[in-house]
Amino acid sequence: MAKVKLINYGEAVEEAKKVFDDIMEVRGTKYVNNIWRALANYPPLLKRFWEQMRDVMVKPSRIDPLTKEMIYLAVSITNNCDYCINSHIAAARSKGMDDEVLCELNEIVGLANQGNRLTQGLQVDVDNILKDDYEETRWKLD
Repeated sequence: MAKVKLINYGEAVEEAKKVFDDIMEVRGTKYVNNIWRALANYPPLLKRFWEQMRDVMVKPSRIDPLTKEMIYLAVSITNNCDYCINSHIAAARSKGMDDEVLCELNEIVGLANQGNRLTQGLQVDVDNILKDDYEETRWKLD
């Protein structure tokens, strides 16, 4: 249960309504997710977070939309954010992710977290070759 009121469109202040309108237009829906409704309690934060989300996740870039969702999902899994996990599974599925890919993604996330914990727990030093400038060491890694 949210610790703040979830603001409905009809009760939102004008600044929040503008953000809600943009969310619905960009997503092609009449639905505004609960995270945005919660953030509407403080419209400046709602606006900043939505603009950043739209700029990173929606605008075309060299990273395709499914990969963006899978990265966001991987971080959400690592951070144990149930809301974000569910939201970004749904978004990734809408962009083509199936059950097999979801399972493989979770396997990679688990492996990365295990490797991170082992490396941190043992305080393993970074290899010098990995610290060098890419252009200088690219040939050494091949």
